[in-house]
Amino acid sequence: MREALFIKKNKDKWTEIQQSPSTDADEMANDFTRLVNDLAYAKTFYPSSKVTQFINGQAAKIYLSIYKNRKEDTNRIFYFWQYDLPLTIRKYHKVIFFTMVVFFVFYLVGFFSSRQDQDFTRMILGDGYVNKTIENIEDGNPFGVYQGGNSFLSWMGIMINNIGVAIRDFTEGIVFSIFSIKSILEFGVMVGVFHELFFSRGLGLEWGLAVMIHGTLEIWAFVVSSSAGVILGMGWLFPGTVKRLDSLKRAAKDGTKLLVGVIPVFMVAAFFEGFVTRHYKMHWMLNVLILAASLSFVIWYFFIYPIKVQKKLASVFLDEE
Repeated sequence: MREALFIKKNKDKWTEIQQSPSTDADEMANDFTRLVNDLAYAKTFYPSSKVTQFINGQAAKIYLSIYKNRKEDTNRIFYFWQYDLPLTIRKYHKVIFFTMVVFFVFYLVGFFSSRQDQDFTRMILGDGYVNKTIENIEDGNPFGVYQGGNSFLSWMGIMINNIGVAIRDFTEGIVFSIFSIKSILEFGVMVGVFHELFFSRGLGLEWGLAVMIHGTLEIWAFVVSSSAGVILGMGWLFPGTVKRLDSLKRAAKDGTKLLVGVIPVFMVAAFFEGFVTRHYKMHWMLNVLILAASLSFVIWYFFIYPIKVQKKLASVFLDEE
């Protein structure tokens, strides 16, 4: 059978399953069986086709729904972190990568703009903050700004503020993703300017070892929350074959998952900033250990693990054949 005829013959069935997924266990199992049969045929005759990937994706969603429904209510949170969130991350890896590139590019813009014009530094960070930082550097305590106040109150205040900003970045994405991109762009410029303020005074490495104790997780969490906003805007702008409102609802659901997924990351980052960064003069090996652990977590959970989960599900369908 030609691929075009195969698609024409089954398109209505696939569309119905995609747009109106069943909640009844028997019907869900029946849809899964039908999709697996179609997937087996597609893998045999059109192994590299997009239709094969599409059927595989739809079958994966139903498989996960069946698996999820077998779980007790107490295990749903575990299911979210083990399967649901990683698959959502994998689905939007390209969007997250795009947002990460935007941040890095404008980090460089901020860094080199600040090197060319010190007034740019003051425009971004403010005279008061720059003057206080220079004063701390001259006093031999360059990162003294992190040592003020009560550790617990600092933790809570930073955490609440950052989560609030992340929610704003996500919800503003409804305006065609513009404000979510603008937010990560401005954040990148600010971080670049902040780094250059220390780099130009011979403290570039010290900045990395001190600020990035909390900055590694904090920056990444903002990248993902801004990505969630971009996804929200894309759902409205590019509905594909589904109704625009349905596409927006799906994008809002997926974006919310990503936002919920980084809330613990914001919490840990704020904890580091409130309790650990103030002790930045500890042995440099401890700084490196925290940095390495944070970076390893980001790489593993947001890149490696989602791919492994996807491949694991794909192997299930290969076994079904």
